[in-house]
Amino acid sequence: MGMPSGQELLVILAIVVLLFGAKKIPELAKGIGKGIKNFKAEMKNEDDDTDVKSASSEAPKKVQSTEEVASKETPKTTEQA
Repeated sequence: MGMPSGQELLVILAIVVLLFGAKKIPELAKGIGKGIKNFKAEMKNEDDDTDVKSASSEAPKKVQSTEEVASKETPKTTEQA
């Protein structure tokens, strides 16, 4: 089950041409190319964003204790069930 041979590729190409038509194939290829280009650009932006986030996360942050968090909550009365 390796790579398709030359005859199999020709049959697949003929089926694609019959399904989409000769005019649609360049449009489909163009759309796929744009999608790949956008994907690569977003992956690069994601890498840049993680660099910025990691630099900002190096500063130590104060962690709130559970007592501080609990004291900020509204007090509950005994009537609430």
